[in-house]
Amino acid sequence: MTLHSSPVSHSRHFDFVGKTLDLSRSHVMGILNITPDSFSDGGELMSGEGGVELSSVLKRAEIMVSSGAAILDIGGESTRPGALEVSSQEEINRVMPVIEAISRNFDVIISADTSNPELIGLCKDAGVGLINDVRALTREGALHAAAKSGLPVCLMHMRGTPVDMQDDPVYRDVVPDIATFLESRVNACTDAGIERNKILLDPGFGFGKTQEHNLELLGRLGELQQLELPLLIGISRKRMIGLITGRREKERVTGSIAAAVIGVMNGARIVRTHDVAETVDALKVCNEVLKLELG
Repeated sequence: MTLHSSPVSHSRHFDFVGKTLDLSRSHVMGILNITPDSFSDGGELMSGEGGVELSSVLKRAEIMVSSGAAILDIGGESTRPGALEVSSQEEINRVMPVIEAISRNFDVIISADTSNPELIGLCKDAGVGLINDVRALTREGALHAAAKSGLPVCLMHMRGTPVDMQDDPVYRDVVPDIATFLESRVNACTDAGIERNKILLDPGFGFGKTQEHNLELLGRLGELQQLELPLLIGISRKRMIGLITGRREKERVTGSIAAAVIGVMNGARIVRTHDVAETVDALKVCNEVLKLELG
């Protein structure tokens, strides 16, 4: 594993529809799961009747923004291992009121965590600055909807689907295999009319990967800089941290931050996390070192 890898070669500034981040340093994306069944915080922002508890959502969003989150990632479909898909309309009903409320109340980049082409089509007018798709816009109609929206996109690597992704995943060589897939999806995006400077990449920790795959990917993350696009990582509270530390989901903060720091020092520039304040502090230390490296 090579820490303190050379600075990324992509442009330092990334435009999230009028809100710009300097990606020569790392930033935090706070997670807002509007789902009853996400692995760590499912149901916490839902009402007893299965609807959205907007007051709870806004309270958590306020804490995250005041703690230093640059982006809030809002999702209405659980993608934990074994999770089942929700209907398009149910996902829209969960997510759109939250997007609209956060857009009205906070000056923050809003990310829609979705593969749903109908929801993608609604995002731009609602104030969204990023489409974050775990399926890398492979669902029918998603690529067209994203291109038509003109929004930036984050493409994630996943083998299979959430239902079957952990059924004995096999790679010839995990990092090059991920790079090949991501490069193919970048090409699909540019062919569809999405500009390359509007694309982020996520290697997909925990999505169709064994523990050995995840650890090798984290140690070799810097190799993905060859794609010359900004890297986003999501490791927060995941099973890979639990297998190492022996701790339950909400007790994995320290382990998650350690993994995030390794990721940032190997090239990641956005860290998706449940624990914003703690991760912001850790990344401030990383950013001081990155500043020295950049001169």
